[in-house]
Amino acid sequence: MKLPNGYGNISKMPGKRRNPWRVRKTDKWALDPATGKAKQFYITIGYYPTKAEALQALSDYNKNPFDLKFSRKTMEEVYNEWSERKFGEISEANIKGYRAAWKLCAPIQSMRFVDIRIDHLQKLVDESGKNTPTLKKFKVLLKGLFDYAVIHGIITQDRNIVSYLDISHAGNPNARSHTPFTSDQVARLWEVHGGNEYYSVILMLIYTGLRIGELLDLEKKDVHLDERWFFVKESKTDAGIRSVPIAKKIMPFFKYWYNKNDCPHLISTPDARHFEYRNYFDSYWKPLLQPIGMESHRPHDTRHTCISMLTAAKVDERFIQRIVGHKGQNVTRQVYTHLEIEELITEIDKI
Repeated sequence: MKLPNGYGNISKMPGKRRNPWRVRKTDKWALDPATGKAKQFYITIGYYPTKAEALQALSDYNKNPFDLKFSRKTMEEVYNEWSERKFGEISEANIKGYRAAWKLCAPIQSMRFVDIRIDHLQKLVDESGKNTPTLKKFKVLLKGLFDYAVIHGIITQDRNIVSYLDISHAGNPNARSHTPFTSDQVARLWEVHGGNEYYSVILMLIYTGLRIGELLDLEKKDVHLDERWFFVKESKTDAGIRSVPIAKKIMPFFKYWYNKNDCPHLISTPDARHFEYRNYFDSYWKPLLQPIGMESHRPHDTRHTCISMLTAAKVDERFIQRIVGHKGQNVTRQVYTHLEIEELITEIDKI
């Protein structure tokens, strides 16, 4: 697709990169002293994982051009600037509260501030396990940071997104009772999965024992279809970094998503982009389960379903721990030999 003159351009950088798509705009033309000819100089807006995200970033920039000097500021840099001014005006107790709230931002502290979206913030809230008072302080902190960013030209007012952050579902997600899907419910999911491709994601969660974030963040380069396993390289715990077998029943789903589009992540949105947790939960999890009477289930219930099914199939606890990434005395490493992978495949095929 040829972009209009002056609109900017995108290009895919060579080699294996996490964000290979570069977005640039012409800054100026100037005489090159070495050649005596006019030379085009560019400004780089950013680097993105997919072509679709690169095009969107270029479109966003053209609608609301921002100062690229400021656009390179990370969230941590903005926090440091803001806190340097703010902390001199408030009590030590308030400072302590802000610092505690800031720790919740750890996964996105190194991100460029201009790249932060509501999905990033909502995921922090949904996975924090914190109570209402803590999340209220967290939201106040974010409001301060985003207001500061607007005032100092780091983002435009329309990117001040904190008001959209939902903290109404506060509480420790691990403290609530997790209810596994019943065998009848699992059978029902198999019956209806052909009606929408995203039903397959629920079944993939059930038959792998993955946390929802682990599946949404899984990249195709870490999936080995021929050998029926994949590697989880990012998890909430050390034990969660592991090799996971693919049950024969769900191999067609893995092949389908692997070959569906050029998104580097296995599971993708309809427009071939990486799924954010809140987008998946609101747009697919709840709407798909409600019509079949399973709306009370949460994504983490699939993990408990997998454990229940493996236990019912009399799979040894050592193998269950390895498959789902539970820390145990027999789980001391994350990378297994070919023979060990075959053992895990044999066990997962029992459910």
